[in-house]
Amino acid sequence: MDAFPIPAESFILGFIGAGKMAESIAKGVAKSGVLPPDRICTAVHSNLKRRDAFESIGVKILSDNNAVVEYSDVVVFSVKPQVVKDVAMQIRPLLSRKKLLVSVAAGVKLKDLQEWTGHSRFIRVMPNTPSAVGEAATVMSLGGTATEEDGELIGKLFGSVGKIWRADEKLFDAITGLSGSGPAYIFLAIEALADGGVAAGLPRELALGLASQTVLGAASMVTKSGKHPGQLKDDVASPGGTTIAGIHELEKSGFRGILMNAVVAAAKRSRELS
Repeated sequence: MDAFPIPAESFILGFIGAGKMAESIAKGVAKSGVLPPDRICTAVHSNLKRRDAFESIGVKILSDNNAVVEYSDVVVFSVKPQVVKDVAMQIRPLLSRKKLLVSVAAGVKLKDLQEWTGHSRFIRVMPNTPSAVGEAATVMSLGGTATEEDGELIGKLFGSVGKIWRADEKLFDAITGLSGSGPAYIFLAIEALADGGVAAGLPRELALGLASQTVLGAASMVTKSGKHPGQLKDDVASPGGTTIAGIHELEKSGFRGILMNAVVAAAKRSRELS
């Protein structure tokens, strides 16, 4: 059956679950002008801080999840993975082919989402925590009857909080190991760089500021220069200089292999959990 097109100029975006991820996406969508906040809704049951967070954006607060589903054209599941099935079964009677469903629940596969809801117009999306500051690395995969237009719409929504790619769902465990868990690796690296600065004599605040900005600047050079990271490394490592001396120490400790192993280990764990 053909899917009903989502009305681009009037559709309502609804969130089931009012946590930090939903807040980040709603804030990004509203701030970027992709949707006005009065076309975004969610339900907040008892947590007043969560209600305040969404009301400060201008999001419409409804009475419960059923009301969100009935009111919305695009429904985003942003609840904890262990409760997705119960929520999906609860709203199943309210679904129609006119609605596009989206899940950001980690580790929950499209085949299960589609089975629990009886609905194949589904898109699975995996953002990461930097969505909170508009710098997410997000990947999406389209379910059975989701259309190219549906994919473009979701790409635009999630593109408001960072960059988005499309990939086959079979790659999602590896994506979890890299971009899903990756921010934690980088936080650890920033902390270690700052500790190194302190060990070399810098005040803690200065060391942390320099480490954070250095990682941010280096990442920006990779994304904006078009150069391979290896070339950028070579550009700054002059013969017999300070940088190559530091790189030598990293190589002796197996720095690159450690990062590769971290990604592989996290991807393996993701497969075990899903």
